[in-house]
Amino acid sequence: MAKSTNRTAPQSAADGKNKKPEKKRPWWKSWRGVLAALLALFVLGLGVLAGLYVAIDVPEPDDFALAQTTTVTYDDGKKELGRFAELNRSSVPLEKISEHMQHAVIASEDRRFYENSGIDLKGIMRALWNNVRGKPTQGGSTLTQQYAERYYMGTTTSLPGKVREAILAIKINGSQSKEEILQNYLNTIYFGRGAYGVEAAARTYFGVSAAELDLSQSAMLAGIIPAPSAWDPAANPEKSAQRFQRVLEFMQEDRWITQAEKNNAAFPQTRELTENNSLAGPNGHLLMTVRQELIDLAGFTEEEINTSGFRVVTSISEEKQKNAVTAVDNLPDSRPDNNYVGLVSVNPANGEVVAMYGGDDYLKRQRNSATQDRAQGGSTFKIFGLTAALDNGVSLYDTYDAPGVYEIRGSGGLKFRNLTGRSYGRVNLIQMTGLSLNTPYIKLNEEIGPKKTQEMAIRLGLPADTPGLDDGVGNVLGSASVTPMEMAGAVSTIVNSGQRTTPHLVREVYRGDSLVYQGPTEAEQVIDKEVAEKAIVAMKSSFSPSGTGATANIGRPAAGKSGTSSGPVSGWFIGFVPDLLTVVDMYQVGDDGSEQVLTAFGGHRTIYGATYPAQVWRDYMRATLRGTPVKNFSGSSYYTDDLTEPEEEENTEEPAIVPPPERPAEPAPAPEPEPAPEPEKPEQPGQPGDNPEPPAPPPTQTKPGKPGK
Repeated sequence: MAKSTNRTAPQSAADGKNKKPEKKRPWWKSWRGVLAALLALFVLGLGVLAGLYVAIDVPEPDDFALAQTTTVTYDDGKKELGRFAELNRSSVPLEKISEHMQHAVIASEDRRFYENSGIDLKGIMRALWNNVRGKPTQGGSTLTQQYAERYYMGTTTSLPGKVREAILAIKINGSQSKEEILQNYLNTIYFGRGAYGVEAAARTYFGVSAAELDLSQSAMLAGIIPAPSAWDPAANPEKSAQRFQRVLEFMQEDRWITQAEKNNAAFPQTRELTENNSLAGPNGHLLMTVRQELIDLAGFTEEEINTSGFRVVTSISEEKQKNAVTAVDNLPDSRPDNNYVGLVSVNPANGEVVAMYGGDDYLKRQRNSATQDRAQGGSTFKIFGLTAALDNGVSLYDTYDAPGVYEIRGSGGLKFRNLTGRSYGRVNLIQMTGLSLNTPYIKLNEEIGPKKTQEMAIRLGLPADTPGLDDGVGNVLGSASVTPMEMAGAVSTIVNSGQRTTPHLVREVYRGDSLVYQGPTEAEQVIDKEVAEKAIVAMKSSFSPSGTGATANIGRPAAGKSGTSSGPVSGWFIGFVPDLLTVVDMYQVGDDGSEQVLTAFGGHRTIYGATYPAQVWRDYMRATLRGTPVKNFSGSSYYTDDLTEPEEEENTEEPAIVPPPERPAEPAPAPEPEPAPEPEKPEQPGQPGDNPEPPAPPPTQTKPGKPGK
């Protein structure tokens, strides 16, 4: 068998001894190894990013970013009355943002906005490198990344946060159009001065809407975005001017504007940097009443009001509101500082409040004179006794004795008196209402039962828990303490033919274009229409030449009632025409918040309901009704003549009336009246005072419903 010749030649002993073993080179010194490692890391990174991309969902927008200002308007739905907000923000669609503003922001913040995928790789690498070196992390520069940060995540500076932000930006870029991203960015970015979003910024800096921003205004706003407070023109005019020029240069380079437009653009004039508080002045009371109504009647929460971007349309007429403020401002300058006036004017057909005066400045005094502070109603409560009597079959022409002083039989000496103790013989309901006589109304209340008067007040709209509203015989003289808003609601039921509505200031609430709430429009028939018409006939007599409201004459058919409490600690005037009812009260508050006797001022010795409250009512109604058609009341056939004052009878009663000490729970009689106000002076035409209102007995409770400070 042949042997194989395929042999390896043997090495010499010397060759084997001198050969050194070859050393293996480390992989990191080999470019192939480094490349392989980088490739592995890249693949791993892509895998991680892909996993994160799948795992991370676009979350619901952060509440902070979505918060929008709630705007309150007058009854026209356009003129702004005020705002509610935790943030000053109002979102607007992109088509309502000027193109100059859109282009300025793109040029300043993300020049490749329409081409990139939502992220800037250079920006991300710069952020990573700075983080490795211990420097502050820089955020991505694209609009989409900024939008993701503010709209979905809130401000973040951590490396994991930036990675998540980048992934969100990519996903957002893939799910939303560039127009949607730009719109949401412009509606969430902070521009300084408390303004979030371009609409709030345009109004804060320039007093215009976002749609009205011109080139110069847009360039200035876009320039200060990175540091709006530090670069505000009011804080750093040099820096803001520098940023302004930078934006214009970028816009011209990117062909958003021409060279001529750039050269002609001048740095814009901004509004003065001031604290703007919409609650200042009389309107603050309106806004806070609206806010409370949104909670109590509409059921919104405080958070919803502050952040939902509602548009609240009120029933407040700008013109009528100005008339109300002017009518109170017309009072003499000698009016004491602690003298307060409340006014509510309401449409009786639907309960909409068209004007309300709660005070001259909400920031100085947070108590609302029209809705919160209470004052004794005095003879305005005769309205409830009158209506209760008519409801129980009493005729307008039934007569009652009107002695100067009347003692309740079996009461142990409890007496009531007319003003100055004068007797009027027998009077009917029309006469005793127009002259506001106490003693015949006490007799009437005895006849029908004071419980009926109490129940009627509640049926018409007064709260059942009204302080001092009891079933004592003196309740018809108004010892209970009420607010003008409550009285407006109750008396408007009579004006509205016996149908009770709910007084309210909020007409409608919109979220965007959707109606989400409408004010109460229901009406409930609580007394017969005929009863209401007869009550109005009796109250028309207050405006007759001898009536207590004669000096409040406005030159057209009107009806109502004056009222003065014991002391007097309050004066009231309630008057109305067929389609508008207005209530005015005046009261005085001590340093401890207690009721005080009204201090005389302006030439009047005593303040009655028929003096300054009637004057405020008259001034407001004359201005408000000027130029409007004259309307007559229905049911005028019940009574067509003016009030005829009855013959005076000799008064033999004692002038001072002191209640027996053993009956503290009964209404105390009125004190000796102050001298009647002086006749109207020629230099004060039309000033009430000729027909003073007799004081009513003091309340049956200790300081019921005392006004707050």
